[in-house]
Amino acid sequence: MLECVWTLCGSCSGQFLGGLGVPESWTIHDVYGLDEEMLGMVPQPVGAVILLYPFSDTQEDFKKKQEEEQETEGAEVPENVYFMKQFVGNACGTVALIHAIANNRDKIQLTDGALKEFLEKTESMSPEEKGHALEADNGISKAHEESAQEGQTEAPDREAQVNEHFVAFVHVDGKLFEFDGRRKFPINHGSSSADSILGDAAKVCRQYMDRQPEESRFAVVALACSE
Repeated sequence: MLECVWTLCGSCSGQFLGGLGVPESWTIHDVYGLDEEMLGMVPQPVGAVILLYPFSDTQEDFKKKQEEEQETEGAEVPENVYFMKQFVGNACGTVALIHAIANNRDKIQLTDGALKEFLEKTESMSPEEKGHALEADNGISKAHEESAQEGQTEAPDREAQVNEHFVAFVHVDGKLFEFDGRRKFPINHGSSSADSILGDAAKVCRQYMDRQPEESRFAVVALACSE
């Protein structure tokens, strides 16, 4: 299964996306900074923003409180949002990509392959059922293994301890949602649009970084169309 840290930042991300049936025009792009000038270097349109951050008690305590507040307020998630839980160890890179692509199928036309088949099979399942379906899925694992071999990227064992985690930000129905398979539901970050998603997500990424000012183990990438 897809490992957590090198999937999106390593050389195999392009091969992996292609292996999943994502068109060549949609690729992963590094976001070198969160200021307006750096964000302006990212191709448009942007379908999703993905953040890698280091685990810490500070982050986990904040996210737990945030989740409890939204749950108390009666968090509403649109029916067309695709959300899955993560049960596979060290698979947060896979889960982040699935969330990014699955919630952009109005823009990304998947070709026949492992991911299209998986999404169609799990569309009506609960988040928990989707997560367990990923555990049993062989097609996505095979696509990652092939891309890792081509990119000479060695994945750690699925049960190895990893100290970083990926989350995805996607605009759905006028709102910016944060997708984390370790949470009960997607977190609603308020109003957004197809044109403003990059800047809106960058603000949330900055908040993550501000909670750990001593840390440098952050990375931001965007799933964007280069045509």
